[in-house]
Amino acid sequence: MSAVQLDSSSIKAIVFDLDNTLVSSNMDFKRLREQIGCPLDLDLLSYIDELDCPIHTAKAHQMILQHELDDAQHSHPMPGCQALLNFIQKQSMHTAIITRNCEQAAKQKVAQNQLDISRIISREHFPPKPAPDSLLALATEWSLKAEQILYVGDYLYDLQAAYNAKMPSCLVTHGTKPQFSQHASLVVDYLDDIIEVF
Repeated sequence: MSAVQLDSSSIKAIVFDLDNTLVSSNMDFKRLREQIGCPLDLDLLSYIDELDCPIHTAKAHQMILQHELDDAQHSHPMPGCQALLNFIQKQSMHTAIITRNCEQAAKQKVAQNQLDISRIISREHFPPKPAPDSLLALATEWSLKAEQILYVGDYLYDLQAAYNAKMPSCLVTHGTKPQFSQHASLVVDYLDDIIEVF
């Protein structure tokens, strides 16, 4: 998988992943997988969707919800977050959040961290990333071409979702050694570094 080329002059919208992109997250996925019984090599949400027993499925969803709500209470904005959101507002760009979180936890994180983003797409609305459905829906909603939207995230699923939607992507590393950088259109250390590109 390569990356879609970024032409910053054509970008009309910047869309974000939530956890460890805009706000911090300390979800203990290893413990959560153990509680649910999901093998390490399988996607957690896909594993739950394929459970045969409705009772086990409901219990697994409840476990994830509780982990996400607990995580939301301890989250804080990532470096450069507010500066970039202020820039987007001044430029009159569209913005949104696309997250694999549930809607309740996502809204709690946005409110707690005072993020001025009203459009939030969670796993209840569209198939979760790396499926491109949510990104494509935003393009239609805003009457934009795919290449006019930049998707910013911290993980491979984010880059895959952008690639599958034929959109440019930005990997934010928060000062750590970058992984997956070969799959990103743009790699930055911190969120406000994106401002320099424009």
